[in-house]
Amino acid sequence: MTRTAPPLAADERATYTALLDYLRATIELKVEGLADGDAARAVLPSKLTTAAGVVKHVRWVEHHWFEVVLAGRASRAPYTMEDPDADWRVEEGETLAGFLADYRAQCAESREVLAGLELDAEVPFRGDRTVSARWVLAHVIEETARHAGQLDVVRELLDGTVGD
Repeated sequence: MTRTAPPLAADERATYTALLDYLRATIELKVEGLADGDAARAVLPSKLTTAAGVVKHVRWVEHHWFEVVLAGRASRAPYTMEDPDADWRVEEGETLAGFLADYRAQCAESREVLAGLELDAEVPFRGDRTVSARWVLAHVIEETARHAGQLDVVRELLDGTVGD
Protein backbone atom coordinates (compact mmCIF):
# COMPACT_ATOMS: atom_id res chain seq x y z
CA MET A 1 0.00 0.00 0.00
CA THR A 2 1.38 3.39 -0.92
CA ARG A 3 0.05 6.68 0.30
CA THR A 4 0.29 9.99 -1.46
CA ALA A 5 1.18 12.82 0.89
CA PRO A 6 -1.25 15.74 0.75
CA PRO A 7 0.06 18.89 -0.96
CA LEU A 8 1.71 21.41 1.32
CA ALA A 9 0.19 24.30 -0.60
CA ALA A 10 -3.13 23.96 -2.41
CA ASP A 11 -6.66 25.29 -2.29
CA GLU A 12 -8.98 24.18 0.47
CA ARG A 13 -10.75 21.40 -1.41
CA ALA A 14 -7.54 19.89 -2.79
CA THR A 15 -5.87 20.05 0.62
CA TYR A 16 -8.70 18.45 2.56
CA THR A 17 -9.63 15.79 0.03
CA ALA A 18 -5.97 14.78 -0.34
CA LEU A 19 -5.63 14.63 3.45
CA LEU A 20 -8.71 12.40 3.69
CA ASP A 21 -7.39 10.13 0.94
CA TYR A 22 -4.07 9.90 2.79
CA LEU A 23 -5.90 8.86 5.95
CA ARG A 24 -8.02 6.36 4.02
CA ALA A 25 -4.82 4.80 2.69
CA THR A 26 -3.46 4.78 6.25
CA ILE A 27 -6.44 2.69 7.37
CA GLU A 28 -5.58 0.15 4.69
CA LEU A 29 -1.87 0.25 5.48
CA LYS A 30 -2.48 -0.43 9.16
CA VAL A 31 -4.26 -3.73 8.43
CA GLU A 32 -2.05 -4.87 5.56
CA GLY A 33 -0.94 -8.46 5.94
CA LEU A 34 -3.30 -9.36 8.78
CA ALA A 35 -5.00 -12.75 8.59
CA ASP A 36 -8.76 -12.77 9.19
CA GLY A 37 -8.37 -14.45 12.57
CA ASP A 38 -6.00 -11.79 13.84
CA ALA A 39 -8.02 -8.98 12.26
CA ALA A 40 -11.10 -10.14 14.17
CA ARG A 41 -9.27 -10.76 17.44
CA ALA A 42 -10.03 -8.35 20.28
CA VAL A 43 -6.98 -7.07 22.13
CA LEU A 44 -8.63 -4.39 24.26
CA PRO A 45 -10.85 -4.86 27.30
CA SER A 46 -13.99 -3.70 25.47
CA LYS A 47 -13.72 -6.68 23.08
CA LEU A 48 -15.42 -4.53 20.44
CA THR A 49 -12.42 -2.80 18.86
CA THR A 50 -10.77 -5.15 16.40
CA ALA A 51 -8.74 -4.27 13.32
CA ALA A 52 -11.45 -5.63 11.03
CA GLY A 53 -14.14 -3.92 13.09
CA VAL A 54 -12.45 -0.54 12.68
CA VAL A 55 -12.36 -0.99 8.90
CA LYS A 56 -16.02 -2.00 8.90
CA HIS A 57 -16.89 1.01 11.04
CA VAL A 58 -15.06 3.62 8.94
CA ARG A 59 -16.86 2.32 5.86
CA TRP A 60 -20.19 3.06 7.54
CA VAL A 61 -18.93 6.44 8.78
CA GLU A 62 -18.30 7.38 5.13
CA HIS A 63 -21.71 6.05 4.11
CA HIS A 64 -23.52 7.99 6.80
CA TRP A 65 -21.87 11.37 6.32
CA PHE A 66 -21.55 11.48 2.55
CA GLU A 67 -24.46 9.40 1.27
CA VAL A 68 -27.05 9.80 4.00
CA VAL A 69 -26.34 13.32 5.27
CA LEU A 70 -24.97 15.10 2.18
CA ALA A 71 -26.75 13.20 -0.60
CA GLY A 72 -29.97 12.58 1.33
CA ARG A 73 -30.05 8.85 0.55
CA ALA A 74 -31.54 6.18 2.77
CA SER A 75 -29.19 4.51 5.20
CA ARG A 76 -28.10 0.93 4.54
CA ALA A 77 -25.98 0.77 7.70
CA PRO A 78 -26.23 -2.33 9.89
CA TYR A 79 -26.60 -0.43 13.15
CA THR A 80 -29.90 0.43 14.78
CA MET A 81 -31.00 2.16 17.96
CA GLU A 82 -31.34 -1.31 19.50
CA ASP A 83 -27.93 -2.45 18.18
CA PRO A 84 -25.75 0.66 17.85
CA ASP A 85 -22.49 -1.32 17.65
CA ALA A 86 -23.38 -3.56 14.71
CA ASP A 87 -21.01 -1.64 12.43
CA TRP A 88 -18.09 -2.64 14.68
CA ARG A 89 -18.85 -6.33 15.03
CA VAL A 90 -17.27 -8.90 12.77
CA GLU A 91 -19.97 -11.44 11.96
CA GLU A 92 -19.53 -15.05 10.87
CA GLY A 93 -18.34 -15.18 7.27
CA GLU A 94 -17.17 -11.56 7.12
CA THR A 95 -13.55 -11.03 6.11
CA LEU A 96 -11.02 -8.26 6.26
CA ALA A 97 -10.67 -8.41 2.47
CA GLY A 98 -14.42 -7.95 2.15
CA PHE A 99 -14.39 -4.99 4.52
CA LEU A 100 -11.53 -3.40 2.59
CA ALA A 101 -13.33 -3.86 -0.73
CA ASP A 102 -16.48 -2.33 0.77
CA TYR A 103 -14.45 0.55 2.22
CA ARG A 104 -12.77 1.30 -1.13
CA ALA A 105 -16.13 1.27 -2.91
CA GLN A 106 -17.68 3.49 -0.24
CA CYS A 107 -14.78 5.94 -0.45
CA ALA A 108 -15.27 6.15 -4.23
CA GLU A 109 -18.97 6.89 -3.66
CA SER A 110 -18.09 9.50 -1.03
CA ARG A 111 -15.68 11.21 -3.44
CA GLU A 112 -18.42 11.33 -6.07
CA VAL A 113 -20.96 12.84 -3.68
CA LEU A 114 -18.50 15.49 -2.48
CA ALA A 115 -17.37 16.33 -6.01
CA GLY A 116 -20.93 17.36 -6.84
CA LEU A 117 -21.10 19.90 -4.02
CA GLU A 118 -19.48 23.20 -3.20
CA LEU A 119 -17.92 23.15 0.25
CA ASP A 120 -20.31 25.93 1.26
CA ALA A 121 -23.35 23.83 0.29
CA GLU A 122 -25.65 23.22 3.22
CA VAL A 123 -28.12 20.39 3.66
CA PRO A 124 -30.85 19.79 6.25
CA PHE A 125 -29.52 18.15 9.38
CA ARG A 126 -31.28 16.75 12.42
CA GLY A 127 -34.46 18.72 12.35
CA ASP A 128 -34.28 22.44 11.76
CA ARG A 129 -30.50 22.72 11.47
CA THR A 130 -28.19 22.54 8.47
CA VAL A 131 -24.68 21.23 7.98
CA SER A 132 -22.18 22.22 5.30
CA ALA A 133 -20.21 19.93 3.02
CA ARG A 134 -17.09 21.59 4.49
CA TRP A 135 -18.07 20.55 8.02
CA VAL A 136 -18.82 16.97 6.91
CA LEU A 137 -15.46 16.74 5.13
CA ALA A 138 -13.63 18.05 8.21
CA HIS A 139 -15.56 15.70 10.48
CA VAL A 140 -14.79 12.63 8.35
CA ILE A 141 -11.10 13.63 8.35
CA GLU A 142 -11.23 13.79 12.16
CA GLU A 143 -13.05 10.44 12.44
CA THR A 144 -10.73 8.68 10.02
CA ALA A 145 -7.62 10.04 11.78
CA ARG A 146 -8.94 8.93 15.16
CA HIS A 147 -9.67 5.44 13.89
CA ALA A 148 -6.28 5.20 12.18
CA GLY A 149 -4.81 5.91 15.61
CA GLN A 150 -6.89 3.11 17.09
CA LEU A 151 -5.47 0.80 14.43
CA ASP A 152 -1.95 1.83 15.48
CA VAL A 153 -2.64 0.52 18.97
CA VAL A 154 -4.58 -2.57 17.90
CA ARG A 155 -1.94 -3.61 15.39
CA GLU A 156 0.90 -3.18 17.86
CA LEU A 157 -0.99 -5.27 20.43
CA LEU A 158 -1.76 -7.93 17.83
CA ASP A 159 1.69 -8.53 16.39
CA GLY A 160 4.05 -5.75 17.41
CA THR A 161 3.87 -3.96 14.07
CA VAL A 162 4.51 -0.23 14.41
CA GLY A 163 5.12 2.54 11.92
CA ASP A 164 3.55 5.28 9.89
